[in-house]
Amino acid sequence: MKSIFVQTVPAIALMMVGSWGTAWADTTDVKLPAPVIVGKSGKHCKDDPHCFNRYHYAIKPAAHVNPGQLFVLETRDALDSDLTFDSKPQDVAAVNLNLVHPLTGPVYVEGAKRGDALAVTIVDIAPDDFGYTTIVPGFGFLRDVFRDPFIVHWELNRLEARSKDLPGIAVPMNAFMGTVGVLPGKPEIDKWLKREKALADAGGAALTPQPVDALPSDLCGTNGTAKDECVRTVPPRENGGNLDTKETVVGTTLLFPCFVDGCGLFAGDVHYAQGGGEVCGTAIEMGAKVTMQAKIIPGMASLLSTMHFEGGAQLKRLAPGSFYAVSGLPLKPEGELPVFSTYLGGQKIAPLANLSEDVSLAARNATLNMIDYLVKTKGLSREQAYILVSVAVDLNIAQLVDVPNLGVTAVLNRDIFVSQ
Repeated sequence: MKSIFVQTVPAIALMMVGSWGTAWADTTDVKLPAPVIVGKSGKHCKDDPHCFNRYHYAIKPAAHVNPGQLFVLETRDALDSDLTFDSKPQDVAAVNLNLVHPLTGPVYVEGAKRGDALAVTIVDIAPDDFGYTTIVPGFGFLRDVFRDPFIVHWELNRLEARSKDLPGIAVPMNAFMGTVGVLPGKPEIDKWLKREKALADAGGAALTPQPVDALPSDLCGTNGTAKDECVRTVPPRENGGNLDTKETVVGTTLLFPCFVDGCGLFAGDVHYAQGGGEVCGTAIEMGAKVTMQAKIIPGMASLLSTMHFEGGAQLKRLAPGSFYAVSGLPLKPEGELPVFSTYLGGQKIAPLANLSEDVSLAARNATLNMIDYLVKTKGLSREQAYILVSVAVDLNIAQLVDVPNLGVTAVLNRDIFVSQ
């Protein structure tokens, strides 16, 4: 009995000869329906009708999509900057923080109503070639310690980020949208304005409406019809926004309550990579092309007081293969008042060397301890170390119960150290 191979070879040969010169099918020619593209135009957000940098329920949609339809948002860097590979620290000092954050959208999801929830899956993030991490004076977790401007320039691809400013270091791409969310409704705007004004009046850190450079200008600018209602994008709120949540990488699904019909989905401020805490105030900031897909969950907004998110094995892939960690406790020199506690008054706090159940102080000390470690063992300047902690070190809560000293750890991904 002849083998199947011997029997079939002549037939295969005949087919090949008979089809010589005939075009074979190529899967490259098989296409999905084209996604909706919300492109960017112009050099800055003010030049782009698809870009805005304040929240208000009356902002008009940049595009409409159907549930389940792919769409692409072309985004700008968080500072809407002119920073390049040639930028100097003095260029950072001149950055206009009124321009934060330039956001692409909003996207109107057909059929979505206030009271529904929106499930948004991150399908792809395509990075720009250039990214940066900056120390901006007056901003960041250690703004009282690092007062001078500083910049690290990054060369980006889909594998890793490298910089001549931090030789011997390669940060893997774990991109996500630093800012993503949905438009608030009027009840949300009213609530946010009331509570944030009360905090500002008490001396707390809160950014009240600022119409200078606000977009869209006809609504939120200095002569805008709603300039006193347009809220800043810096703090995250119930609508999502500037979440800076490093786990929301490609493959995760974000869940938002809808406050307006169509939900008004937006995104921007994409991070190539970030440490948990983003302590210097910036991650590896970049522009990007973000592909997403949204689905409606009818009537489910009541279950979402804030953004929720879910996924599969993403967290395992984010874990370092090798790490080094330091801890932090809520301790300080006697007579010192932590910068984040100044609005509470210092009569009781300042003289103490130990504060009770203060996670912020413990996190501050974990950050400082890691900076000291990197300076002593890796030969980095303190500014370089601060930048590196912001992009490659995770601040984790260790425990919240061992009073008075709650614990925070700073976990360094040692995989980033490579040969030059």
